[in-house]
Amino acid sequence: MTDNGNVFAALPDALSGEVFEELVHAGSVRIERIVSRGQQTPEGDWYDQQEHEWVIVLQGAARVILETAAGDSDESSVNEVALEAGDYLNIPAGCRHRVSWTAPDQVTIWLAVFYR
Repeated sequence: MTDNGNVFAALPDALSGEVFEELVHAGSVRIERIVSRGQQTPEGDWYDQQEHEWVIVLQGAARVILETAAGDSDESSVNEVALEAGDYLNIPAGCRHRVSWTAPDQVTIWLAVFYR
């Protein structure tokens, strides 16, 4: 069975909150469309997933904070990555991360691929 659509069509209203829509789920791979407009992960909250996440910004702009272990020590480092249309980021499983900013004046459309 074939499934087709357009990631830019029928965009949900993201003014009150980010919208996550699963487009495909097959075996250990899941693909989501995420629509944002000015949202960020609440302060102090982090995503810490069992799956790897490859994400690309198709439209708009965002910033993601990544927390990574600093080698053999108990210390960690924090790095903020700016993403614009066409930029992608691969986030390894177990890497704590959060969205620190999305463009407030335009819709940001992400495509996220989760895999093991």
